[in-house]
Amino acid sequence: MAFVDHVTLTISAGKGGDGVVRWRREKRIARGGPYGGDGGDGGDVYIKGMRNLHALNQYRNEKEFKAQDGAPGDTKLMHGKRGDDLVLSFPLGTKITNLDLDISYELLEEGKEILILHGGKGGLGNHNFKNSIRRAPEIATPGKRGESATFQVELQLIADIGLVGFPNAGKSSFLNSITNATSKVASYAFTTLEPHLGDYHGYVIADIPGLIEGASEGKGLGHNFLRHIARTRILAHLVSAENEDVARAYTSIREELAKYSQDLTQKQELVILTKGDLVAEEMLVKKKKELEKACGKDVLVLSLYDDARIEVLRQKVSALLSGKETISVAKSVKVKVATKKTTISSKSKGVKKPSKKVILKTSPKTALRKSKPVAKKKKVLALKKVTKKAVKKPIKKAPIKLSKKKTVRK
Repeated sequence: MAFVDHVTLTISAGKGGDGVVRWRREKRIARGGPYGGDGGDGGDVYIKGMRNLHALNQYRNEKEFKAQDGAPGDTKLMHGKRGDDLVLSFPLGTKITNLDLDISYELLEEGKEILILHGGKGGLGNHNFKNSIRRAPEIATPGKRGESATFQVELQLIADIGLVGFPNAGKSSFLNSITNATSKVASYAFTTLEPHLGDYHGYVIADIPGLIEGASEGKGLGHNFLRHIARTRILAHLVSAENEDVARAYTSIREELAKYSQDLTQKQELVILTKGDLVAEEMLVKKKKELEKACGKDVLVLSLYDDARIEVLRQKVSALLSGKETISVAKSVKVKVATKKTTISSKSKGVKKPSKKVILKTSPKTALRKSKPVAKKKKVLALKKVTKKAVKKPIKKAPIKLSKKKTVRK
């Protein structure tokens, strides 16, 4: 069965039960009134982590999951049963993203349950709507729908050492030589099609499929599994001595890791030159120097037929995992942006010259006279012109009305 490390699921919480309309009908109780109960709440949805890397296989064919709905209410004010919660199990290290709300959850502890969806609330029975005026309400509310969303599930293995390199670089042989793992080994590329784990004195070593140029853009198989080395403490970069240009093989993988995530380039890196028994000793020494110059750190040589070199490698791995030794992280290249110094002259707009202090050598009265602002001549002339143009308006006298004499006839 193929290894499943990412799926897309549609998950829904339970719907709340409906409230009901019921009446109290008992002997010797007249006008019993409303007696309908409330509906039960819908079930919630939880996720939890477990120690099983193949736990995602159960979601290979089934993609939709829903919690149990709440039961409706009943007579005698009986409350409906609450729906059972839905608990979904995933391997440790799984990242679950709610695509609708853009919320992510990570399972890092075994058995810890995380609530991701809430069930709907149950409806209200008719007894909730009675009052002094409405004595026989025939009203009940339905239960509310539970939350639902689409989730993207990605498995990210939690390992102490992650093996990276080109296909057929000897990663599976390295894993088998220092652990009891039985990864498939062959003389052709892409022998490893899914991640393999090995136990080294309680530490986990993860072997992922080989990377090729353009893996960060989706080429080959490695891009699908690069997420598995995101949580590793140490990267073991394996370069085959069969490569004509070992420096180019090293830098190509480093570029792909940087394109996928800059965090991968900040991890401790153990560089190993594999298949040392397939080239001559002089050529092996030359390639080792070229690789050390490219990576800027000491390089270990591995040969499956040399027990001494395998023992040296085991001691180095043990020292790194226990914290007795550390590998310096390669410094990231920082781009410096050149900034020009701008000098502002006093002649530029919006810049005023600093005012000079005036030292008074005369008496304070004369100084005050000098400091008074003098009206400009232009303004004075303008005022004079206005006064010349002004003409006095004649005063209009009110007309005198003469009363007419009345003539009386005798």
